[in-house]
Amino acid sequence: MSPSEVVRSFRPHDGELIWEGPAAGPAEVERAVARARAAQPEWERTPLEERHAVARRFAERAEAEGPRLARLIAEETGKPLWEAEAEVASVVAKVGISIEWQARRAGTIDRPLPQHGPDARQLVHHRPHGVLAVLGPYNFPAHLPNGHVVPALIAGNAVVLKPSELTPAVGEAYGRLWTSAGLPDGVLEVVQGGATTGRALAATDVDGLLFTGSAATGLELARLFAETPWKILALEMGGNNPIVTWDVAEADLEAAAAVVVQSAFLSAGQRCTCARRWILEEGRGEKLVDAVLALVDRLRIGGPFDVPEPFMGPLIDARAAARVERQVAALAARPLRPLARAKPGFPFLSPAVLDATGLSLPDEEIFGPVLLLQRVRDFAQALERASATRFGLAAALVGGDEALWDRFRTHVRAGVVNRNRPTNGALSSAPFGGVGWSGNHRPSAAYAADYCAWPSAGIAAARPHAPFLKGLG
Repeated sequence: MSPSEVVRSFRPHDGELIWEGPAAGPAEVERAVARARAAQPEWERTPLEERHAVARRFAERAEAEGPRLARLIAEETGKPLWEAEAEVASVVAKVGISIEWQARRAGTIDRPLPQHGPDARQLVHHRPHGVLAVLGPYNFPAHLPNGHVVPALIAGNAVVLKPSELTPAVGEAYGRLWTSAGLPDGVLEVVQGGATTGRALAATDVDGLLFTGSAATGLELARLFAETPWKILALEMGGNNPIVTWDVAEADLEAAAAVVVQSAFLSAGQRCTCARRWILEEGRGEKLVDAVLALVDRLRIGGPFDVPEPFMGPLIDARAAARVERQVAALAARPLRPLARAKPGFPFLSPAVLDATGLSLPDEEIFGPVLLLQRVRDFAQALERASATRFGLAAALVGGDEALWDRFRTHVRAGVVNRNRPTNGALSSAPFGGVGWSGNHRPSAAYAADYCAWPSAGIAAARPHAPFLKGLG
C-alpha cells in the first residue's frame, strides 16, 4: 500500500462519506514505530502516579467529549446512539479499572526475607515491553482498542494503534483525546490503513502486538510471530458461541426469551460474544421458541438516530451483509426450516432464526444477526453440542437448577460462562478471553495488565551475605 492510497469511511445507514485520509504505507509505519521507540524510555521513567494522572485526564476528556464521541461512533458504525453512548461510558470506566488491576496483577512487591539475611528483601517489579502495536476492530472502535491502550500506557509502553479501516474517524478522534490529556508526543501513534498497513505494522520491530478481530487474521498473526517468542502476542478472535435453555419455568419465559434475543442479536450480531447456536431439549421448550420469535418480530431495526430508537442498526457495510447472507444461503441449501428469515436491504439485515436440529453445521462464526436452533435428547448431549467447536469464547445456560448449572460451568469449554444472563454480558472488572480459535490464553479486560508488562523478581540485600557452601575442604 503506497502513501498515495486513501482510506474512506462511509456511514453504514445512508452511505454518506464521513472521513477520508491517506493510508500509511510501510515507510510511514516504520517512522511511526521509530517515533514511539524514541519516546518510550522517557515515558517509562515517568513516575507511575504521573502516568496515572495522564490516564485520568484522558478519562475526563472522554467524558467531557462523550456526546460528540458517541455520535461519531454511531455515525461510523451504524449502531444505535444509545449503544454508542454505552461504549463511551466503557471507555471512561476503563481507566479506573486498569489502574486498579495493574496494581493487583502487575504491582510491586518489596518485603523482608529474614531467612536470607538480616537485611534481605524479596523484590518483584514489572517492566514494560517497549513499543506495542494495537490492531483495533470496527464493532467497538473506541472501547476495544482502549482496553489494550490504557493498560499498555499505564505500564510504561509506547503504542502504535491502527484502527480498523472501516472506522478511521473514531480512531483519529481517540488519538486526539490522549493528546489533549497531555500524553507526550510519540507515546501514542495512530496509523490509518487496511490489511496491508496492519501487516506492515506487525512486521516491524515492535515488542508485541495486541489484537481483537477475526480468527483468520489472528491465525495469520500467530504464524508471523511464531519465530519471535520474545514478542508478546495477545489475541482475541471471536467465537461460535452456544446458549443452552433448559427447564425454563413458565413464569420465566418472557425473561428467558429476552436473554436469548439479546445474546444473538445485540449490535446486529456483530459482537464476538453473540450467541450463534441455541441448544434446547427435544420435545420441550416450544413455548420458549414461540416467545423468542414473537420478540424478534418486535425488534426495531433502523438508523442510529431514528426515533423511536432502534434495537439494532445495519451491519458495518454491504460487504459484511453480503457475507452473512452468503453464509445463510449456504445453510438454507440444507433442509433447514427458516423460523425468521433474513431480509435484504443492505447493509440492514433482519434477525434470522434457523432450525438446524439434527444437522451437521460448519464450525464458523457468522458475524451478523443469525441464530441456529438445535434440539437435543438430554443435557449430556447439550453439553457435548455446546463444546463441539474449535472456538471457546462465550457460553450461557438459561434455566435449570444449581446442579445443572454446576455441570454446565465446569464442563463447557468457554472463557466467559454466564447463567441466566446473555452470552454478551461480560464485565470489564473480570478477565475476558477464550481458548482454541477464540484466543491464545492472554485474557484482556481486568487481566490486560498481564500482557502489558513482564515481571522481574529477585532477592536484594544491603551487604553481601555469605551463602552456606557445602563440600569445602
